[in-house]
Amino acid sequence: MDLNLNPFRVCSGLKFLGYFMIFLVFSIIAVSYYAVVVLTWGPHLLDGGANSFLSFTIIAVFHLLLVLLTWSYFMAVLRDPGAVPANWKMSSEQTIEGNLMISYDSIALADSTTMPSSSDGTERRPEIGYCSQCQNRKPPRCHHCSVCQRCVLKMDHHCIWVVNCVGACNYKFFLLFVLYTFLETTMDTLVLLPNFINFFKHASHRFTSPGQLAVTFLAFVLNLAFALSLLCFVIMHSSLLLSNTTSVEVYEKKRAVRWKYDLGWKTNFEQVFGTRKLFWFFPLFAKEDLEKMPALHGLDFPTRSDIEA
Repeated sequence: MDLNLNPFRVCSGLKFLGYFMIFLVFSIIAVSYYAVVVLTWGPHLLDGGANSFLSFTIIAVFHLLLVLLTWSYFMAVLRDPGAVPANWKMSSEQTIEGNLMISYDSIALADSTTMPSSSDGTERRPEIGYCSQCQNRKPPRCHHCSVCQRCVLKMDHHCIWVVNCVGACNYKFFLLFVLYTFLETTMDTLVLLPNFINFFKHASHRFTSPGQLAVTFLAFVLNLAFALSLLCFVIMHSSLLLSNTTSVEVYEKKRAVRWKYDLGWKTNFEQVFGTRKLFWFFPLFAKEDLEKMPALHGLDFPTRSDIEA
């Protein structure tokens, strides 16, 4: 019996679970579409008057959110979260200004990213780590993913729902997917609520088939469960976004007097979504933001110049 088991092989097996999650996502979408559009509100489009207008509005908003969440989902799945270039090094100017020290030891996250402030009150650049598995230097805020078996720039977490890591280059797409899915499931829950109530109120006088009732009931329960779950994710990631923190940096931030990457909620937001307001609602970046904001590429991040003692 081989006792030298590698636990990281078990983590890499989560990739296969992710493909099932993709199937599950689209199965839930299909059930919700059939219950909301086909069974519940689609038949009322020809009723006339306010009922038709309400049905049209609900179906239009449903499709709009569906397009946005599907678009964001595919971008989160297909976009590389950010890989460290081979033989990556900081620029010579950054090396001189920051008096960088390269560490080749694999040490704990809290120790590898926490640097003392200099005597003049300005913060030094964090040490560059070294990944013994990738055999490459790691930029600040970069971490090794045991599932993807590689280092990811500004890694937040590995998400089985998108079969991908969430990092610097696809974090915005992931956030939009979570937000639009929350809005979609919340709306579905509300518009299916009358049918859900009637399901119990008129149990003995049902005018629809048992199959249709089952689909409507299942869609309501699924959307309610996901809406409540996603509400927690929306609150958590909103807090992380506005404080310029990733999920893996939460512990490190608690130890800091003042988080070195927190530049104010507006700047923190723009480091993920860009400065062009028109692009905030879509899984896209403005060309000028990609050219002028290094943080969007995950290799360099501005830090606070005044550290509180």
